[in-house]
Amino acid sequence: MARHSIPDIIDQADLSQGRIRTAEAPLVRSLVRSLRPSQWTKNLIIFGGLLFGQRLFDAPSVLYASAAFVVFCALSGVVYLLNDVADREADRKHPLKRHRPIASGALSTSVALGAAGVIGAVALGAAFWLRFEFGLFAASYVALLALYSGPLKHVVIIDVLTIAIGFVLRAAAGAVVIDVPISNWLLVVTILGALFLALSKRRHELVLLGDEATSHRASLQEYSPYLLDQMISVVTASTLVAYAFYTISAETVEKFHTTHLGLTLPFLLYGIFRYLYLVHQKEGGGSPAEMLLNDRPLLACVALWALAVALIIYGPMR
Repeated sequence: MARHSIPDIIDQADLSQGRIRTAEAPLVRSLVRSLRPSQWTKNLIIFGGLLFGQRLFDAPSVLYASAAFVVFCALSGVVYLLNDVADREADRKHPLKRHRPIASGALSTSVALGAAGVIGAVALGAAFWLRFEFGLFAASYVALLALYSGPLKHVVIIDVLTIAIGFVLRAAAGAVVIDVPISNWLLVVTILGALFLALSKRRHELVLLGDEATSHRASLQEYSPYLLDQMISVVTASTLVAYAFYTISAETVEKFHTTHLGLTLPFLLYGIFRYLYLVHQKEGGGSPAEMLLNDRPLLACVALWALAVALIIYGPMR
């Protein structure tokens, strides 16, 4: 019977623990990747209620809005996990999505679903604790996007509308959590802008995948680049007109006591045109969040728009 010295036993224990830690590290990294932190910029729309509700310098409102942002980042991660589990077979046929942890097998479906359940329960609990009405919006968001991960993403036009409504729920939740009125203008501009992004993403998928598009997603066979370009044109014009009318409406002028908000329209024009340029000339549009973070002119445009709005609403231009 072989004898082992105490140092040998300690070395073996350390080696075993090291292997466990080494195995755990890729699992954690894969889980974090599946939560897609880079996509959480989409939840910045939560702060729309704070900015346009004139609560930007109200400390409690800032804290509540920040907490709401964190909640929706967590819920977005849950939605991505559910979506990747549902789409794992189709993603394996996609030139880019096949590298996602669940599609590649780096993250098992059981771990992904377990993490989604835990994170979702904690986030929804926090949402209802912040404000009951906010919790209802958060729960509605998860339910809607869970349906999107199932049957809705395969229904033509309904798929992009579902994505757009998800953005509207975010925007409305940001207003509800700090108890400011939900502006109809905010909802109209949000759903039109979100439709613009969703349709551009569908166009990118169609062009990127070519003849393989229908094998990745059944609804893509109902679209064509020409049809999507027509839809994008309609939504683009509608977004610009809606925002222009919002800035000059009597309701807006009375609320902010300024007629200068229309000066921010050039930022919206440039942002939309820049995005269309990236979609058509640079074959972008697959990930709006990554385009925003990686394209400096677009990022600068959004930052300058937000700064201009803040200066007009809160600053000396009132």
